[in-house]
Amino acid sequence: MTAIWWIRRDLRLDDNRTLQAALEAGPIVPVYIFDPFFGAGSSNRRHRFLANGLRSLEVDLRQRGSYLVLRRGAPVEVLRQLLSESGAQVIYAEEDFSPYARKRDQAVAAQLPLKCIQGQLVHHPLGIHKSDDSPYTVYTPFSKVWKYLLPDDFGISIAPERFPTVPKIPSEPIPEYDQEKYFPVGEAQAQKRLESFVADKIFDYGIGRDFLYQDGTSSLSPYIHFGMLGLRTAVDRARQAILAAPDELSRKSAETWLNELIWREFYIHILYHYPHVREGSFRPQYHRIQWRNDPDEFDAWKNGLTGYPVVDAAMRQMLATGWMHNRARMIVASFLVKDLLIDWHWGERWFMQNLLDGDLAANNGGWQWTAGTGTDAAPYFRIFNPILQSKKFDPNGDYIRKWVPELAETESSAIHAPWQKNNQVPGYPAPIVDHKYARERALATYQHARS
Repeated sequence: MTAIWWIRRDLRLDDNRTLQAALEAGPIVPVYIFDPFFGAGSSNRRHRFLANGLRSLEVDLRQRGSYLVLRRGAPVEVLRQLLSESGAQVIYAEEDFSPYARKRDQAVAAQLPLKCIQGQLVHHPLGIHKSDDSPYTVYTPFSKVWKYLLPDDFGISIAPERFPTVPKIPSEPIPEYDQEKYFPVGEAQAQKRLESFVADKIFDYGIGRDFLYQDGTSSLSPYIHFGMLGLRTAVDRARQAILAAPDELSRKSAETWLNELIWREFYIHILYHYPHVREGSFRPQYHRIQWRNDPDEFDAWKNGLTGYPVVDAAMRQMLATGWMHNRARMIVASFLVKDLLIDWHWGERWFMQNLLDGDLAANNGGWQWTAGTGTDAAPYFRIFNPILQSKKFDPNGDYIRKWVPELAETESSAIHAPWQKNNQVPGYPAPIVDHKYARERALATYQHARS
């Protein structure tokens, strides 16, 4: 029986249950469809990363005697045409859990022989629930059940050396773009980065992940988002590191990284069960927050011109690389929402437009956590002080100097808040808001909304 392997967010050959199921059915037709739904509103940077990832996948397929078929259009129409052209009797696809993906797949399955295989997550959103069958909305009990349900052996598949493939199915050309400097594409690159992280950084991750000036994180999120790395593979390597840890501190560091992977899955489960978080706050009382939404201040934030060096460094890092350190994400999000009183939706959209790892669920969950509006969120009165955060996590200003060259010659003692020592740096703006005043204003605004 011939099968179409409909590739979506699983641009890999190993640890791919969907590909495995398709190969067990018979000859395959690997297909990627550029869906117009993801056209105008999608990030140009992610579009380029995806296209280069497809080109890398095409190379891997060619090495196994196969090839990639690329088409554009509404998935149901494209797949119907491909079934006719190839003589395939079944379509295999990795199950996706975003609101649009679920609606799309229901429409396709109603008309065509689609089989969705769970491989994007470790646990299906319907597989983790409380004793009354309701979903978890607090991370800690969710993570305990998540870990308890882990299988002893994932049985991670390795792709065969040759793929039986239906020949000569026409394909559109894959767009060509320059490669991302900081994130080379492809499954091999993702595996290389994972192994380097596990070998060199995971046992220091518990402490090193917070320091902005050092490369202490895995930086794997773009690869996980596009499925160049399977989440089960990442979890399996984390679990191996926990067992192999040389001491208690190292073990806790490896567990901390595993917990970060679980947070990602937690937010996907939340979006699955509570799709309204896509458009509004999980907690209804925060619908009433009276945002200031000053467009000039928002532009200053977007372009790294707030006058707060650590905020500006982080925003410029994202514009330059398509990625931002996780600690920096919390700092800039708190600054936008609490210091400037700008609706978290504005920041959420800007991140989605610029991050390579712009994942709907994780991005939404992170912003609602900082804004205090989400399921398992930071308290509304938790407001990061950007100066103290900068001093603590970039004590010598190395991160700031890298991304804010105007401050390259500023002394470490003054770099976190140049204006406090009357350092007027040519070309660098004064602070757009006083943090002490902004903090009191935010507290009053949130308290008013809660009342």
